[in-house]
Amino acid sequence: MANERTALLDHGVYSVQSESEISGSGQQGNGFVHTSGHSATPRSLNTFFGVIVPTVLSMFSIVLFLRTGFVVGHAGLLQGLLMLAVAYFIISLTILSICAISTNGAVEGGGAYYMISRSLGPEFGGSIGLMFYLAKVCACGVYILGLVEAILNIFGRDPGSAVSEGIRVLPQGYWYTVLYAAVALQLCLLVCLVGAHVYSRASFLILLVVTFALLSVLISPLVVWPREFSISHQCPTNGTCVYNATYTGFNSTTLRRNLGPGYSLDYSTNTVMSFATVFAVMFTSCTGIMAGANMSGELKNPSVAIPKGTIIAVLYTFCVYVILFILVSSTCDRALLTLDYGFLQRINVWPPFVIIGVYCASLSAAMCSLIGASRILHALALDQVFGLPLAPAAITSKSGNPWVAVLYTWALVQCVVFAGQLNFIAGLVTVFYLLAYAAVDLACLSLEWASAPNFRPTFQFFSWHTCLLGIISCLVMMFVINPVYSSASIVVLLVLLLILHYRSPTSSWGYISQALIFHQVRKYLLMLDVRKEHVKFWRPQVLLMVANPRSSCQLITFINQLKKSGLFVLGHVQLGVLDALPSDPIKPQYTFWLSLVDKLGVKAFVDLTLSPSVRQGTQHLLRITGLGGMKPNTLVLGFYDNSVPEDYFLQDPAFSSGSRGNASSRGSDDFGVDLASLQAHFPPVRGTECPRCLSPEEYVGIVSDAIKMGKNVCLGRYFFQLEGEWAAPKSDGAGRTVDVWPLDLLQPETGGCVDVCSLFLLQMACILNMCPRWRRARLRIFLCVESSSGDQGWMVKEETLRDLLGKLRIRASIKIVPWDAVVKLHREGREPLASTLGETHTADRTSPPSDAPESFLSGVNGLLLEHSAQAAVRFLYLPSPPADSSQSQQYLAQLEAVTRDLGPTLLIHGLTKVTCTEL
Repeated sequence: MANERTALLDHGVYSVQSESEISGSGQQGNGFVHTSGHSATPRSLNTFFGVIVPTVLSMFSIVLFLRTGFVVGHAGLLQGLLMLAVAYFIISLTILSICAISTNGAVEGGGAYYMISRSLGPEFGGSIGLMFYLAKVCACGVYILGLVEAILNIFGRDPGSAVSEGIRVLPQGYWYTVLYAAVALQLCLLVCLVGAHVYSRASFLILLVVTFALLSVLISPLVVWPREFSISHQCPTNGTCVYNATYTGFNSTTLRRNLGPGYSLDYSTNTVMSFATVFAVMFTSCTGIMAGANMSGELKNPSVAIPKGTIIAVLYTFCVYVILFILVSSTCDRALLTLDYGFLQRINVWPPFVIIGVYCASLSAAMCSLIGASRILHALALDQVFGLPLAPAAITSKSGNPWVAVLYTWALVQCVVFAGQLNFIAGLVTVFYLLAYAAVDLACLSLEWASAPNFRPTFQFFSWHTCLLGIISCLVMMFVINPVYSSASIVVLLVLLLILHYRSPTSSWGYISQALIFHQVRKYLLMLDVRKEHVKFWRPQVLLMVANPRSSCQLITFINQLKKSGLFVLGHVQLGVLDALPSDPIKPQYTFWLSLVDKLGVKAFVDLTLSPSVRQGTQHLLRITGLGGMKPNTLVLGFYDNSVPEDYFLQDPAFSSGSRGNASSRGSDDFGVDLASLQAHFPPVRGTECPRCLSPEEYVGIVSDAIKMGKNVCLGRYFFQLEGEWAAPKSDGAGRTVDVWPLDLLQPETGGCVDVCSLFLLQMACILNMCPRWRRARLRIFLCVESSSGDQGWMVKEETLRDLLGKLRIRASIKIVPWDAVVKLHREGREPLASTLGETHTADRTSPPSDAPESFLSGVNGLLLEHSAQAAVRFLYLPSPPADSSQSQQYLAQLEAVTRDLGPTLLIHGLTKVTCTEL
């Protein structure tokens, strides 16, 4: 099985290099070249140190000490608990998805990005991974700004004072805030450059400090007596406003007053708060649930540690927040809660406890975000999702620390802190995280809906209902918080998806889209009942037999236009007997044929078979190709003649070194088939002296077999003369004509033009005219008549045909072609034979006469050249092949004589009723 840590495959899997060259370049002997992208970093962290500690610290962060009063003061206790319940409900659904994905296999470095990319593929994984990385970067900026805010609450000068008072020595202002944030961020950078193991050890001590600070907060209402405070802030008019606030201790009146909402002006941003803005700030406490998952590269057993540690941490923090919300709403009036974010220090039994707790929690959360973001960026660089721009981020130190990714992240966080205020970017952080959480739920939902047998997570407490509910909840809350940020983030996500799709990165991780498509296709194929087929909804489903694509590319492209959203299969028969071979030679060829399909830009399947003869192999393909209601109803063959085929690969730029499309600069496609190996796989075109692998009898036998099986048959001749799509990529058919000759020209006595085969010709020509490249082409139908008969019967035929075209909604012009001279040649050639055989001879009207005179065949060919020489494509009636195989060569000779020098011509024998005049 391919390594799940393998980088995206942009190399040549199939190469024409010799084995010595491959071994000499340090590549594996089987032709595979892959970058490991997986450094042997030590895994030393257990569940407690690697998951519980960083998750708890990230979820406490700044909200615990600096925004609890903000949430309860503006929203009230009831709405605050509602916000907490909604937030934890959303993250709980996401946690269930995280647990399911992380217990379904080995989790490598990259955390959430690794889970999403290995579940949804490189396009979704790369785009969501980058969005999640930006969310971590912005979150780090929020924590840094929260730390600066806490420092300035203690050491900052009063807004109305120009001199220092006691310990309040730090000047305040926008640029000072940015400066202090840069210094704090520098400290985080130094710790992260040393390595995650240093942070993980220090984080336990930080957790102890935060826990002691939290205990002091919980104990303080039992010890501290009621107090009154005077709070000053900069007024909007540049003056200083002084407010009075009260700490009442446990008081039922205070609790009652704090139950309802009281949204007012936020003194830090001078904007009026609302449910959405307060929820956005509060939700930043829930953005740490993936802190442990982001450390997956350093965990001893991530599949066990991530679900277990994350659930414990979330339950613990939820209980703490509920208790704290009830505590502050029962002891502090609304003014104290909304006008001083650091009020917990004022009411603490020993204020330095809270100060130290705030600093430790904020600094720890910032470092956790910086480390987690750098690991995501490092994983993106290793996987080569975005190519060269992120390539340096894959560099690591000897100990495995991605120091370049840390520097990248530090620089971006430094840009974020220019926002200056925590509340300004809290909404953006929340939207980014909700989008990432929705992506995790989507990944789990996709795996569940795909019903893949290998999706067997050991964590069973989830279902597709929880995943779907998680996605809906995340998306709804995104737009509730900030519709502008939400819309912009989704637009950015879609742009990244398009960029990655255009780059077409190919990986060995597996694609959930393929599993989902398989699941849905199987379901709908079972619903596609062949017993419910109706002529109104008929469409051509074509099996095109290809001997060598080098000489058949124009025909392949033409049939792709003719299929009208129907099934299109390229069939090929390799001669051989499996008993005489060591292994099946067919399977390795599919990659080359599928690469050919990609190069030509056609929507076709490929079906190959091994058979002792081409005829027997074609029978196999006609019987087994397709599935259910999607099986070929039309067989298309190239014409059997003695002309030397041309090599299309030498004409189309797609098969030259400077190829178009998604190929890389060296001409390799996404699945590793380069141009040299593609051209080497398909043999050169047949020369004049090369023996043919197909006899005339066998060729005609294939046509007879298809007709016996009830398949329509088309023979294509001179399609190498058809202009390639590369020559006129935007052509719509203007100035071109499509000619249809619905009469069996080899049997003039049949006379009619409304039999099943004739109607099939009309339908196929009409379908071609509906194709975008032929929609402006003129459709002409030729009606051959004997004008010298004098009975004016041809006028009746013309009127009948015109009426039929009107009923069939076919827009075409009718051309009357007198062919008295040609019919006379046919009768003159037939009279001697009829007199010889006597009156008992009856002409066979299902196949052309084996004794058709050369003069008649030349006359028919001349008639076609006279009227259709300038047509782009001609549709002719194909007579049934003779029942006697000894007449096969004569049958082919007659077809060759009639179509000689015509240009692109499709001989059609239709058996299916394909037209309908009813609604």
